Amino acid sequence: GICDGNMQEGSFRCDANVSVRKPGAELGTRREIKNLNSFKFMQQAIDYEVRWQIEQLEDGHAIQQATVLFDPDTGETRSMRTKEDAADYRYFPDPDLPPLVISREWVEKTRAEMSELPRVMAQRFVSDYSLPEYDAGQLTQSKAVAAYFEGVAAASQQPKLASNWVMGELSRRLNTEDKGIELSSVSAQQLGQLISRIADGTISNNAARQVFDALWTGEGSDVDAIIEAKGLKQMSDTGELEKIIDDVLAANTKNVEEVRAGNAKAFNALVGQAMKATRGKANPAQVNELLKKKLG
Repeated sequence: GICDGNMQEGSFRCDANVSVRKPGAELGTRREIKNLNSFKFMQQAIDYEVRWQIEQLEDGHAIQQATVLFDPDTGETRSMRTKEDAADYRYFPDPDLPPLVISREWVEKTRAEMSELPRVMAQRFVSDYSLPEYDAGQLTQSKAVAAYFEGVAAASQQPKLASNWVMGELSRRLNTEDKGIELSSVSAQQLGQLISRIADGTISNNAARQVFDALWTGEGSDVDAIIEAKGLKQMSDTGELEKIIDDVLAANTKNVEEVRAGNAKAFNALVGQAMKATRGKANPAQVNELLKKKLG
């Protein structure tokens, strides 16, 4: 369909071309519906015309190229005039418009100077960063967001984590304060450094949110300094962690018995107690592994 006019003032009209064909068959003969003055009528006219053409073909009749009008009272289209071929449209060259020849070199030069289009960029994000199509589509809706993401991915070498943080925590903060990403209180370099500390096991996801909050509020500007100042490093001493887990098992004998009897909830309770004893500094995966080892 093609529309022109002023939609805000309600003074517009639409035309629609409709043809039908069986799957794999050649294009059918089209009929042009003229002077539709609402999208509702356009939908009704197209639906009727499709049904009418199918019925005509199934009854063995040929479709004749024509211009038709839609009657909103009956919900039907009716033929206004037939058009045998393109000549009936009175097409002719405009004498005031000389032939325009565009060189291939100019086309290639212009293409090279164009900004990367969103769809092309999204495809690149999928291929270069192994992102899901949904992530790539969201990140490329804005040129500024796409550039920020690429900065975070480059700084962290963790594109999926970068995508999660940009679409998650960062977007939430920006929306809360009604800011564009250009005004983000956390730079792409800072977020990249923070994600690197998650990836190398220095801090947990929960601790990372605390660091992000400190960066956002201006409490600090260096990720490692904030981690050190707040004591957020994950426990790396396996011996110390094993001792804590031994103490938790000794203090929760009932849960231990239930775990050995096959109660999964009791195991989760032990994980929670161990994390609480380490004040959240232990790596949850490591806690799970050690607990399973000690519980047999």
